Amino acid sequence: MKKLLGALLFVLVGTTAALAQKTFTVDVWPQGLPNTNGRDITEPFDDKTRNFKPQMFAYLPAADKANGRAVVILPGGSYWGLATEFEGKDWAPFFNGQGVAVFVLTYRMPNGFTQVPESDAFEAMRIVRRNAKQWNIDTHKVGIMGHSAGGHLCSTVATHSTGDARPDFQILLYPVISMDPAITHADSRKNLLGPNPTPETDKAYSNELQVKPGQAPAILFLSNDDGAVHPENSVRYYQALKRNGIDASMHIFPSGGHGYGVKKDFKYHKLMCEELAEWLKHLK
Repeated sequence: MKKLLGALLFVLVGTTAALAQKTFTVDVWPQGLPNTNGRDITEPFDDKTRNFKPQMFAYLPAADKANGRAVVILPGGSYWGLATEFEGKDWAPFFNGQGVAVFVLTYRMPNGFTQVPESDAFEAMRIVRRNAKQWNIDTHKVGIMGHSAGGHLCSTVATHSTGDARPDFQILLYPVISMDPAITHADSRKNLLGPNPTPETDKAYSNELQVKPGQAPAILFLSNDDGAVHPENSVRYYQALKRNGIDASMHIFPSGGHGYGVKKDFKYHKLMCEELAEWLKHLK
């Protein structure tokens, strides 16, 4: 009897381990950086100094839950820092519960070099697709998610990328979208474009102006009382998506301000998660 119980326990433990969430990190540029922001080649990578190493924190759902979908998550922080926890890693239980694999990207800060964060994000998307078979992911179900300035980077991926870097869906929380001085987030604009951006760079990174037919369907969440990033950013992006025949949904909560991510003390946290889960179910 003891031997039988022992055998059953071994099987149960083994089965549980097989079904459990799998976590690991992925170096985005193992062969060396393709470009530089000035700091990443002169100083050691250190989150405390905001010299972030470009890497992904991966959270794969249990094998019996996985549905082939994956999302690369971009935390916000004004292109100055990264809110890696509540706008990144803390989303893993929610998405894994929906059967979605999660990859939280710590991208390099631009310091005025616009190509730096976008190249990290583009490559993150390519890495997920290159490893799709190994990670049980459908290459046609790889999306991008961003918060605040990470939302700007998310929309940059959606509107500027090509090939395997292009997302199949996009999720944006209180995003910076435009570089129009009338509505942009001034610090994000300065950190991304430098202290003296030209009209040409403003236009190139005003992503409401870069939407084209065939780009990824989107869902946007924001609050009416956001005093940090003007809600007009989301409104313009939503309108541009609709004008170009792209499926889009925008959810404006009465209050909540800015920067709540997946924090449970956000008044509409439960509602937001329910709406996001329902939207994910209906994605093609």
